Amino acid sequence: MTDAQPTPSAPPAVAPSLEGRLDRLPFTRRHGRLVLGSGVGWALDAMDVGLVAFVIAALRVQWDLDATQMSWIAATGFMGMAVGASLGGLLADRFGRRQVFAATLLVYGLATGASALATTVAALMALRFVVGLGLGAELPVASTLVSELAPARIRGRVVVVLEAFWAVGWILAAVIGYLVVPASDDGWRWALFIGAAPALYAIVVRRGLPESVRFLLATGRHAEAERVVRGFEESAPLRGGTATPASPAPVGTGPDAGASTAAVTSSAATPDDVGTGRGTGGPRALWARPLRRRTAAAWTVWFFVNLSYYGAFVWLPSLLVSAGYTLVQSFGYTLVITLAQLPGYAAAAVLVEVWGRRPTLATFLLGSAVSAALFGAASGTTQVLVAGMLLSFFNLGAWGALYAVTPEIYPTALRATGAGWAAGFGRIASIIAPLSVPPLLVSGGPGLVFGVFSGAFVLAAAASLALPELRGRSLAP
Repeated sequence: MTDAQPTPSAPPAVAPSLEGRLDRLPFTRRHGRLVLGSGVGWALDAMDVGLVAFVIAALRVQWDLDATQMSWIAATGFMGMAVGASLGGLLADRFGRRQVFAATLLVYGLATGASALATTVAALMALRFVVGLGLGAELPVASTLVSELAPARIRGRVVVVLEAFWAVGWILAAVIGYLVVPASDDGWRWALFIGAAPALYAIVVRRGLPESVRFLLATGRHAEAERVVRGFEESAPLRGGTATPASPAPVGTGPDAGASTAAVTSSAATPDDVGTGRGTGGPRALWARPLRRRTAAAWTVWFFVNLSYYGAFVWLPSLLVSAGYTLVQSFGYTLVITLAQLPGYAAAAVLVEVWGRRPTLATFLLGSAVSAALFGAASGTTQVLVAGMLLSFFNLGAWGALYAVTPEIYPTALRATGAGWAAGFGRIASIIAPLSVPPLLVSGGPGLVFGVFSGAFVLAAAASLALPELRGRSLAP
């Protein structure tokens, strides 16, 4: 009689990682507070950027500014944003997303309030540069924070909803521009005083928002990461949502998407241990072989989208005044055009999880190209409003998809740096854009201006096809 063979024991169950637990969560009330808390800061950022369009239109009359001076007031803010975006990403990868987010709000809120006291063009330009430092740093940092805390299957949609707060801020700016700026000679000063609100809101961000779990893990703060995850797990789901397992693969399909997480992190790591939490590797790591293609594609899209968006919308009130509309009419029409941003975001929020990030981004960019061409050829109030609303719809939907895709194409130790440097490179175009409008107007009028912007959107759409598709995938560690 032979001895019975021992029954093989079942392999021990592997507990899901903290990142896996986050990805399997439903959308909870705590997620809602995260999006709302970050979104208010985002809206205040947009309000400040939008107010500049109305302020320079008013100062054109009050200070007798020429087109070049108006362009430089706008451009200096974008110079600050270019520097701020690059520094903000680096600082967020080193010191944390929440800390830097709060600091950016404080910087640009205080500088905006100080701008209201400016008495010369030079002083206003200097303060706008400081404002830009905070504004530029905030956006990539906030989108990285939300992207890293959102469940994988709806991450793109959540980030697009965050980006939709930009439309809320622009609408606020348009309302302030319509009601406050024309009300008196000091109306533009009161508008900028209102724009100082982010300095106070920084306190709310610092105390009320959680830090990124992935950043905490990368820096060895495991107990804090556990507390943050438990906070989300203990929060009640919104609309009766249930957890759904996320795909463990960190990469998707399409050009260069076959690079595994290990390849992305190890090749970029070299001496700085990128992806391990022991260092960030800096901007050079963005151009390591596994990341080079996606970085080049992202920077190209960011550049041409910034060129077209800021060239068109910063100048929109002034262009309408030049076309013969009164200041009040110009501000009113800009408000109507701005309202079309909201359905654009709503459509993009749905499509990034149905079509995917890349097809949604490319489609909205092509729609922006057609709309820009129509706006350049528009004559009469109805055509101007319809073409402008279409441009708002498609352009801001494209922005939503772009903010959704950018943070997720990088590993944790480079995520904020990657998003920040893409945004910073794009801000170079936002500097060029307002400066390019006056000579383009002289050479060929609004038709040439918006023809150039239409071509830029086409180039951005082509570049977006080289981005990896990461819909529903877990973020690279």
